[in-house]
Amino acid sequence: MQIADYQVERVSLPDEDPDWQIAGHRIPTNDGCIFTLIAEDGTRGEGYAAAFAHLGTTQDDTFEALRLAGELIIGRQAFAIEAAMAAVNAALPGANPARAAVDCALHDLKARAMNVPLYELLGGKSRERVEVMRILALKAPDAMAERAARLAGEGYRALKVKLAGAVHEDVARVRAVREAVGADVRLSADANMAFDVADATDFAARVDELGVTMIEQPVPSDALGALREVWRSAIPLEADEAAASPRAVLSLAAHRSVDGINLKLARSGGILATLGMARMCEAGGLAYRMGANVGSQLLVAHALHVAVSLPLIDLPCELAEFVRLEGDPYRGIEIVDGAIAPPEGIGTGIERIRHAGR
Repeated sequence: MQIADYQVERVSLPDEDPDWQIAGHRIPTNDGCIFTLIAEDGTRGEGYAAAFAHLGTTQDDTFEALRLAGELIIGRQAFAIEAAMAAVNAALPGANPARAAVDCALHDLKARAMNVPLYELLGGKSRERVEVMRILALKAPDAMAERAARLAGEGYRALKVKLAGAVHEDVARVRAVREAVGADVRLSADANMAFDVADATDFAARVDELGVTMIEQPVPSDALGALREVWRSAIPLEADEAAASPRAVLSLAAHRSVDGINLKLARSGGILATLGMARMCEAGGLAYRMGANVGSQLLVAHALHVAVSLPLIDLPCELAEFVRLEGDPYRGIEIVDGAIAPPEGIGTGIERIRHAGR
Protein backbone atom coordinates (compact mmCIF):
# COMPACT_ATOMS: atom_id res chain seq x y z
CA MET A 1 0.00 0.00 0.00
CA GLN A 2 1.42 3.34 -1.08
CA ILE A 3 1.15 6.84 0.36
CA ALA A 4 -1.06 8.79 -2.03
CA ASP A 5 -1.33 12.26 -0.52
CA TYR A 6 -0.64 14.47 2.49
CA GLN A 7 -2.07 17.53 4.22
CA VAL A 8 -0.48 20.20 6.44
CA GLU A 9 -2.51 22.50 8.70
CA ARG A 10 -1.51 25.23 11.10
CA VAL A 11 -2.97 25.25 14.60
CA SER A 12 -2.57 27.74 17.46
CA LEU A 13 -3.67 26.78 20.97
CA PRO A 14 -3.86 29.68 23.47
CA ASP A 15 -2.80 28.90 27.02
CA GLU A 16 -5.45 29.45 29.69
CA ASP A 17 -2.72 31.51 31.40
CA PRO A 18 -1.58 34.28 28.98
CA ASP A 19 1.44 34.89 31.23
CA TRP A 20 2.73 31.29 31.13
CA GLN A 21 6.53 31.38 30.92
CA ILE A 22 9.82 29.60 31.51
CA ALA A 23 13.29 31.11 31.89
CA GLY A 24 13.88 33.23 28.83
CA HIS A 25 10.55 32.57 27.10
CA ARG A 26 6.97 33.69 27.55
CA ILE A 27 4.59 31.26 25.82
CA PRO A 28 1.01 32.57 25.77
CA THR A 29 0.10 30.45 22.73
CA ASN A 30 1.40 27.08 21.60
CA ASP A 31 1.73 26.99 17.82
CA GLY A 32 2.05 23.82 15.81
CA CYS A 33 1.19 22.01 12.61
CA ILE A 34 -0.89 18.90 11.99
CA PHE A 35 0.54 16.57 9.35
CA THR A 36 -1.74 13.98 7.75
CA LEU A 37 -0.73 11.13 5.45
CA ILE A 38 -3.34 9.48 3.23
CA ALA A 39 -2.78 5.98 1.84
CA GLU A 40 -4.16 4.83 -1.50
CA ASP A 41 -6.98 2.97 0.27
CA GLY A 42 -7.99 6.10 2.20
CA THR A 43 -6.38 5.18 5.53
CA ARG A 44 -5.07 8.26 7.29
CA GLY A 45 -2.29 8.77 9.82
CA GLU A 46 -1.67 11.99 11.75
CA GLY A 47 1.26 13.59 13.52
CA TYR A 48 1.77 16.89 15.34
CA ALA A 49 4.73 19.25 15.08
CA ALA A 50 5.15 21.64 17.99
CA ALA A 51 6.55 24.91 16.66
CA PHE A 52 7.82 27.62 18.98
CA ALA A 53 11.02 29.47 19.79
CA HIS A 54 12.31 27.20 22.54
CA LEU A 55 12.42 24.38 19.98
CA GLY A 56 14.38 26.58 17.58
CA THR A 57 11.66 26.85 14.96
CA THR A 58 8.64 28.84 13.85
CA GLN A 59 5.24 27.73 12.65
CA ASP A 60 5.94 28.99 9.12
CA ASP A 61 9.27 27.16 8.92
CA THR A 62 7.70 23.99 10.27
CA PHE A 63 4.82 24.23 7.79
CA GLU A 64 7.25 24.49 4.87
CA ALA A 65 9.39 21.63 6.19
CA LEU A 66 6.30 19.42 6.37
CA ARG A 67 5.32 20.31 2.82
CA LEU A 68 8.77 19.26 1.64
CA ALA A 69 8.58 16.03 3.63
CA GLY A 70 5.15 15.25 2.22
CA GLU A 71 6.38 15.59 -1.35
CA LEU A 72 9.33 13.33 -0.55
CA ILE A 73 7.24 10.43 0.68
CA ILE A 74 4.29 10.45 -1.71
CA GLY A 75 4.44 7.15 -3.61
CA ARG A 76 6.44 5.36 -0.93
CA GLN A 77 5.28 2.19 0.74
CA ALA A 78 3.20 3.15 3.75
CA PHE A 79 4.63 0.43 6.01
CA ALA A 80 8.29 1.19 5.22
CA ILE A 81 8.73 3.71 8.03
CA GLU A 82 12.50 3.41 8.36
CA ALA A 83 13.08 4.03 4.63
CA ALA A 84 10.70 6.99 4.53
CA MET A 85 12.29 8.58 7.60
CA ALA A 86 15.79 8.09 6.19
CA ALA A 87 14.79 10.24 3.22
CA VAL A 88 13.08 12.85 5.40
CA ASN A 89 15.96 13.03 7.88
CA ALA A 90 18.46 13.57 5.06
CA ALA A 91 16.37 16.38 3.58
CA LEU A 92 15.52 18.07 6.90
CA PRO A 93 18.58 17.61 9.13
CA GLY A 94 17.68 20.33 11.65
CA ALA A 95 13.88 20.28 11.61
CA ASN A 96 13.25 17.87 14.47
CA PRO A 97 9.63 18.89 15.23
CA ALA A 98 8.65 18.46 11.57
CA ARG A 99 10.49 15.16 11.35
CA ALA A 100 8.70 14.01 14.48
CA ALA A 101 5.30 14.79 12.97
CA VAL A 102 6.11 12.77 9.85
CA ASP A 103 7.42 9.84 11.89
CA CYS A 104 4.31 9.88 14.12
CA ALA A 105 1.97 10.08 11.13
CA LEU A 106 3.68 7.08 9.53
CA HIS A 107 3.32 5.04 12.72
CA ASP A 108 -0.31 6.08 13.15
CA LEU A 109 -1.08 5.20 9.53
CA LYS A 110 0.50 1.77 9.84
CA ALA A 111 -1.29 1.00 13.10
CA ARG A 112 -4.64 2.04 11.64
CA ALA A 113 -4.08 0.00 8.49
CA MET A 114 -3.28 -3.02 10.66
CA ASN A 115 -6.30 -2.29 12.90
CA VAL A 116 -4.23 -2.23 16.10
CA PRO A 117 -3.39 0.37 18.78
CA LEU A 118 -0.13 2.18 18.16
CA TYR A 119 1.54 0.63 21.20
CA GLU A 120 1.24 -2.80 19.54
CA LEU A 121 3.68 -1.63 16.85
CA LEU A 122 6.12 -0.69 19.61
CA GLY A 123 6.25 -4.07 21.32
CA GLY A 124 3.02 -3.94 23.32
CA LYS A 125 2.26 -2.41 26.69
CA SER A 126 4.69 -2.64 29.60
CA ARG A 127 2.17 -0.87 31.86
CA GLU A 128 -1.49 0.06 31.75
CA ARG A 129 -1.12 3.71 32.66
CA VAL A 130 1.49 6.40 33.27
CA GLU A 131 1.73 8.74 36.25
CA VAL A 132 1.92 12.35 35.11
CA MET A 133 3.89 15.35 36.34
CA ARG A 134 2.37 18.84 36.14
CA ILE A 135 4.51 21.87 35.38
CA LEU A 136 4.41 25.10 37.40
CA ALA A 137 5.00 28.13 35.20
CA LEU A 138 7.58 30.68 36.29
CA LYS A 139 5.91 33.18 38.64
CA ALA A 140 6.36 34.71 42.08
CA PRO A 141 6.70 32.13 44.87
CA ASP A 142 3.23 32.72 46.32
CA ALA A 143 1.54 32.37 42.91
CA MET A 144 3.41 29.14 42.20
CA ALA A 145 2.50 27.82 45.65
CA GLU A 146 -1.18 28.59 45.08
CA ARG A 147 -1.15 26.77 41.74
CA ALA A 148 0.73 23.82 43.26
CA ALA A 149 -1.81 23.45 46.06
CA ARG A 150 -4.66 23.45 43.53
CA LEU A 151 -2.99 20.76 41.40
CA ALA A 152 -2.23 18.61 44.44
CA GLY A 153 -5.87 18.94 45.42
CA GLU A 154 -6.84 17.61 41.99
CA GLY A 155 -4.83 14.43 42.62
CA TYR A 156 -1.46 15.15 41.04
CA ARG A 157 1.41 13.71 43.06
CA ALA A 158 4.34 15.05 41.02
CA LEU A 159 5.11 18.69 40.17
CA LYS A 160 7.94 20.46 38.35
CA VAL A 161 8.95 23.95 39.50
CA LYS A 162 10.19 26.25 36.75
CA LEU A 163 13.18 28.41 37.73
CA ALA A 164 14.48 31.81 36.61
CA GLY A 165 18.21 31.35 37.22
CA ALA A 166 18.36 33.57 40.33
CA VAL A 167 19.35 31.32 43.23
CA HIS A 168 17.72 33.18 46.13
CA GLU A 169 14.41 33.67 44.32
CA ASP A 170 14.39 30.12 42.94
CA VAL A 171 14.97 28.61 46.37
CA ALA A 172 12.05 30.70 47.62
CA ARG A 173 9.89 29.28 44.81
CA VAL A 174 10.71 25.69 45.71
CA ARG A 175 10.25 26.32 49.43
CA ALA A 176 6.85 27.95 48.91
CA VAL A 177 5.68 25.07 46.74
CA ARG A 178 6.89 22.47 49.21
CA GLU A 179 5.11 24.19 52.08
CA ALA A 180 1.94 24.36 50.00
CA VAL A 181 1.80 20.67 48.99
CA GLY A 182 3.42 18.89 51.92
CA ALA A 183 5.96 16.10 51.93
CA ASP A 184 4.07 13.52 49.87
CA VAL A 185 4.22 15.28 46.49
CA ARG A 186 7.29 14.62 44.37
CA LEU A 187 9.07 17.84 43.34
CA SER A 188 11.59 18.42 40.58
CA ALA A 189 13.06 21.72 39.39
CA ASP A 190 13.81 22.94 35.87
CA ALA A 191 16.06 25.91 35.10
CA ASN A 192 15.85 25.64 31.31
CA MET A 193 19.60 26.34 31.09
CA ALA A 194 19.40 29.57 33.16
CA PHE A 195 22.19 28.79 35.69
CA ASP A 196 25.96 28.73 35.48
CA VAL A 197 27.84 25.98 37.29
CA ALA A 198 28.37 27.90 40.53
CA ASP A 199 24.75 28.97 40.84
CA ALA A 200 23.42 25.54 39.88
CA THR A 201 25.59 23.89 42.53
CA ASP A 202 24.57 26.49 45.11
CA PHE A 203 20.89 26.01 44.27
CA ALA A 204 21.17 22.21 44.57
CA ALA A 205 22.75 22.51 48.01
CA ARG A 206 20.05 24.90 49.22
CA VAL A 207 17.04 22.83 48.08
CA ASP A 208 18.37 19.41 49.06
CA GLU A 209 16.54 19.66 52.38
CA LEU A 210 13.28 20.43 50.55
CA GLY A 211 13.10 17.00 48.97
CA VAL A 212 13.76 17.94 45.34
CA THR A 213 14.17 14.63 43.51
CA MET A 214 15.66 15.92 40.25
CA ILE A 215 17.11 19.11 38.74
CA GLU A 216 16.53 19.40 35.00
CA GLN A 217 18.95 21.08 32.58
CA PRO A 218 20.47 23.71 34.92
CA VAL A 219 23.16 24.87 32.48
CA PRO A 220 23.33 25.48 28.70
CA SER A 221 22.83 22.47 26.47
CA ASP A 222 26.23 22.80 24.75
CA ALA A 223 28.16 22.78 28.05
CA LEU A 224 28.80 19.08 28.62
CA GLY A 225 31.64 19.80 31.01
CA ALA A 226 29.43 22.13 33.03
CA LEU A 227 26.75 19.46 33.28
CA ARG A 228 29.33 17.02 34.55
CA GLU A 229 30.43 19.49 37.24
CA VAL A 230 26.87 20.07 38.44
CA TRP A 231 26.24 16.31 38.33
CA ARG A 232 28.55 15.94 41.33
CA SER A 233 25.99 17.78 43.50
CA ALA A 234 23.72 15.96 45.92
CA ILE A 235 20.56 16.00 43.79
CA PRO A 236 20.17 13.81 40.66
CA LEU A 237 20.51 15.66 37.37
CA GLU A 238 18.36 15.28 34.24
CA ALA A 239 19.15 16.41 30.70
CA ASP A 240 16.49 17.92 28.47
CA GLU A 241 17.75 20.49 25.96
CA ALA A 242 21.13 18.71 25.96
CA ALA A 243 19.48 15.46 24.83
CA ALA A 244 18.31 16.63 21.40
CA SER A 245 19.47 13.61 19.39
CA PRO A 246 20.59 9.99 19.76
CA ARG A 247 24.19 11.16 19.35
CA ALA A 248 23.78 13.65 22.20
CA VAL A 249 22.31 10.98 24.48
CA LEU A 250 25.17 8.63 23.61
CA SER A 251 27.64 11.33 24.63
CA LEU A 252 25.81 12.04 27.89
CA ALA A 253 25.80 8.34 28.77
CA ALA A 254 29.39 7.76 27.72
CA HIS A 255 30.69 10.71 29.75
CA ARG A 256 28.31 10.07 32.65
CA SER A 257 27.20 13.69 32.87
CA VAL A 258 23.63 13.19 34.13
CA ASP A 259 21.44 10.67 35.93
CA GLY A 260 18.50 10.74 33.56
CA ILE A 261 17.04 11.93 30.27
CA ASN A 262 13.73 13.65 29.53
CA LEU A 263 12.68 12.11 26.21
CA LYS A 264 10.54 14.29 23.93
CA LEU A 265 9.24 13.29 20.51
CA ALA A 266 9.21 16.81 19.04
CA ARG A 267 12.73 17.58 20.19
CA SER A 268 14.18 14.17 19.28
CA GLY A 269 12.72 13.86 15.79
CA GLY A 270 10.06 11.21 16.31
CA ILE A 271 9.31 7.76 17.65
CA LEU A 272 12.20 5.93 15.97
CA ALA A 273 14.78 8.34 17.35
CA THR A 274 13.19 8.38 20.80
CA LEU A 275 13.17 4.59 21.05
CA GLY A 276 16.84 4.56 20.08
CA MET A 277 17.59 7.10 22.78
CA ALA A 278 15.73 5.02 25.36
CA ARG A 279 17.83 1.97 24.50
CA MET A 280 21.01 4.03 24.87
CA CYS A 281 19.82 5.13 28.31
CA GLU A 282 19.20 1.51 29.28
CA ALA A 283 22.67 0.49 28.09
CA GLY A 284 24.29 3.44 29.84
CA GLY A 285 22.45 3.06 33.13
CA LEU A 286 20.47 6.30 32.81
CA ALA A 287 16.88 6.75 33.94
CA TYR A 288 14.42 8.12 31.40
CA ARG A 289 10.86 9.38 31.18
CA MET A 290 8.61 10.87 28.53
CA GLY A 291 8.02 14.57 28.23
CA ALA A 292 5.88 16.29 25.64
CA ASN A 293 6.66 19.68 24.16
CA VAL A 294 3.34 21.27 24.94
CA GLY A 295 0.69 20.94 22.27
CA SER A 296 -2.41 19.11 21.14
CA GLN A 297 -3.64 15.79 22.48
CA LEU A 298 -2.41 14.43 19.14
CA LEU A 299 1.19 15.03 20.23
CA VAL A 300 0.49 13.68 23.71
CA ALA A 301 -1.17 10.55 22.35
CA HIS A 302 1.91 9.50 20.41
CA ALA A 303 4.15 10.15 23.43
CA LEU A 304 1.76 8.20 25.65
CA HIS A 305 1.82 5.14 23.42
CA VAL A 306 5.63 5.25 23.52
CA ALA A 307 5.61 5.67 27.29
CA VAL A 308 3.41 2.64 27.97
CA SER A 309 5.59 0.51 25.70
CA LEU A 310 8.95 1.35 27.31
CA PRO A 311 9.76 -1.11 30.10
CA LEU A 312 11.96 0.99 32.36
CA ILE A 313 9.96 4.18 32.83
CA ASP A 314 9.33 4.50 36.55
CA LEU A 315 9.26 8.30 36.80
CA PRO A 316 6.26 10.60 36.29
CA CYS A 317 5.93 11.83 32.70
CA GLU A 318 5.02 15.30 31.42
CA LEU A 319 1.94 14.28 29.46
CA ALA A 320 -0.82 16.36 31.01
CA GLU A 321 -0.13 19.95 29.96
CA PHE A 322 -2.65 19.74 27.11
CA VAL A 323 -5.38 20.39 29.70
CA ARG A 324 -4.41 24.04 29.98
CA LEU A 325 -4.66 24.72 26.23
CA GLU A 326 -7.75 26.08 24.50
CA GLY A 327 -9.13 25.05 21.11
CA ASP A 328 -7.55 21.61 20.80
CA PRO A 329 -9.10 19.86 17.78
CA TYR A 330 -8.59 16.41 19.36
CA ARG A 331 -10.01 14.60 22.34
CA GLY A 332 -9.82 11.16 23.92
CA ILE A 333 -7.18 11.35 26.67
CA GLU A 334 -8.44 11.51 30.24
CA ILE A 335 -6.50 12.09 33.44
CA VAL A 336 -7.66 10.02 36.41
CA ASP A 337 -6.01 10.31 39.84
CA GLY A 338 -2.90 11.90 38.36
CA ALA A 339 -2.36 9.25 35.69
CA ILE A 340 -3.33 8.58 32.07
CA ALA A 341 -3.80 5.52 29.88
CA PRO A 342 -3.85 5.24 26.07
CA PRO A 343 -7.39 5.63 24.75
CA GLU A 344 -8.97 2.47 23.38
CA GLY A 345 -9.02 2.19 19.61
CA ILE A 346 -6.72 1.79 16.65
CA GLY A 347 -3.73 4.01 15.97
CA THR A 348 -3.44 6.76 18.57
CA GLY A 349 -7.05 6.09 19.58
CA ILE A 350 -7.95 9.77 19.81
CA GLU A 351 -10.75 11.52 17.95
CA ARG A 352 -10.67 14.64 15.84
CA ILE A 353 -13.60 16.87 16.72
CA ARG A 354 -13.12 19.81 14.35
CA HIS A 355 -11.03 21.20 11.53
CA ALA A 356 -7.88 22.96 12.72
CA GLY A 357 -6.45 24.62 9.66
CA ARG A 358 -6.05 28.30 9.00
